[in-house]
Amino acid sequence: MPRRLDQRHPAPAPIRHRRCTPMEQQVIDLPLPPAVKESPQPVPPHGAPPAMTPIPRPIPPSANHQKSTLTPPAQPRPTRAPLWLALHFPHLPLEVVTRGAPVTGPFAVIEGQGTQCCVLSRNRAAAATGVKPGQHLSAAQSLAPLLNTAMRQEAAEAAALERLAAWAYQFSSRVAIVAPNGLLLEISGSLRLFKGLENLVCALQRDLTNLGYRTRRSIAPTPLGAWLLARSGDRRPALKLDDLRRQLGALPLQMLELPADTLSALRELGLLRVRDCLRLPRDGLNRRLGTAVLDYLDRALGRKPDLRPPFEAREGFTNRLALPAEVHTTEGLHFALHRLLLELVGVLRARDGVIQQFTLKLHHLKRPPTELTLGLLVPGRDLVHLQQLVDNRLERLELPAPVLELSLEANGIMPFRGERHDFFVHTTGDQLNAGQLIDRLRTRLGEQAVRMLSPVADHRPEHAWRSAGSTVINTSHPGVRPLWLLEKPQLLPGADRWQLQAGPERVESGWWDGQDLARDYFVAERKGARLWLFRELRGSLRWFLHGVFG
Repeated sequence: MPRRLDQRHPAPAPIRHRRCTPMEQQVIDLPLPPAVKESPQPVPPHGAPPAMTPIPRPIPPSANHQKSTLTPPAQPRPTRAPLWLALHFPHLPLEVVTRGAPVTGPFAVIEGQGTQCCVLSRNRAAAATGVKPGQHLSAAQSLAPLLNTAMRQEAAEAAALERLAAWAYQFSSRVAIVAPNGLLLEISGSLRLFKGLENLVCALQRDLTNLGYRTRRSIAPTPLGAWLLARSGDRRPALKLDDLRRQLGALPLQMLELPADTLSALRELGLLRVRDCLRLPRDGLNRRLGTAVLDYLDRALGRKPDLRPPFEAREGFTNRLALPAEVHTTEGLHFALHRLLLELVGVLRARDGVIQQFTLKLHHLKRPPTELTLGLLVPGRDLVHLQQLVDNRLERLELPAPVLELSLEANGIMPFRGERHDFFVHTTGDQLNAGQLIDRLRTRLGEQAVRMLSPVADHRPEHAWRSAGSTVINTSHPGVRPLWLLEKPQLLPGADRWQLQAGPERVESGWWDGQDLARDYFVAERKGARLWLFRELRGSLRWFLHGVFG
């Protein structure tokens, strides 16, 4: 319906004013942007209701977003920076020959044939006379007339390096071999176990010295950088890449394991040290010598990854140790045997294992080896105990011929279960447990001189045991059994006067071998004595005494 022009607008409803909440007041008092402040408000026409500024209301918190309970996002755990320990064995050709016994006179390892025979490595006594590596054998013998020599054994060196890698796993979870005379250990994860870098390095160096090895070592964030520093003899640890760059820069170019023609080309450019290569433009160096030099330096400085395949140890343990000279008495074998056992214990710790039996072989010239098999009542890896067993066994041995070489084998490596100690009884380190005592008695008196009771899977007490010298322990406990068992059950009159403490335990067995029995066993007590009684279930139902608890 058309509206009349003179019709007036209805009067607006009265405005009800209220106080602003504190939150609303804060929102209203916020300063407006300059563009909003300068914009003029439109003037309402005459007679129109005044414009009202809407009051912004605060956004209510959601149900999943409580106020003042914001949880910061989880920060990713920082990745552990790698740290590599390099071990260089410069005297490995000499040590694989002389570790079996101390050599006091001049001694050298040679390689080559005829007039090309040269000295590869020599001991300190030979070095004192002027013998040097690379010297012709004739020149060395003129300087040291009493010089003893041995040919290089490359296969023995490779085997020794593999055994050292397996042994080194007790200090690191990642070990790599650098042929022909080096190891790399990633030790960043072992620092907490050894309570610091210094303790780890000291323990490693002490054990290597006891094994008869001399090393050059160094530490760096990259495996190649640590190896180069170790070969150069720089023992200062380069814990950061900046330190590594500075220490590598001081090395002569001859320390880099690059082809001979590449090193010759670098010398022709007037470069003497690694820092000289690092100062050259990369593009120019790449054009002149190719990418091999840049890739090598980038891996050493940590600019490119340097992947090293970890060493995989073989199952079991086998070690051979040559003696520098013939040994005619067992007393002369203790030094070499100690090093063999020390290496065995290190490998067991690296694998977290124990052994229950190992075999020692004494190799002779033109005779079969003398074989000694030693067993442990309880599997273990205690060096002192193993050494004592070997010493006791050698005391009763007469050598049929001189010994030239020793070998040690332990194939049945079992997982280490830990040791349980009494909480209230404090024992000293020189006290033996029952297993160690029995082991030492056997090796000193003989296997048949010490016997033990071995359980047999039979319910009949007369047939549930046997005398044996086996090292296998049966830890099953079928029930309460007395300490002393009578050879034959004795008739027990007046058993009703005994006070029964436990039972009955029914035993019915033996139908297959004609020695069938049916009994009820009880534990009885009278006047402080505890006995093991049984009552027959067939026939006269008589009572018998079969065992005494104490």
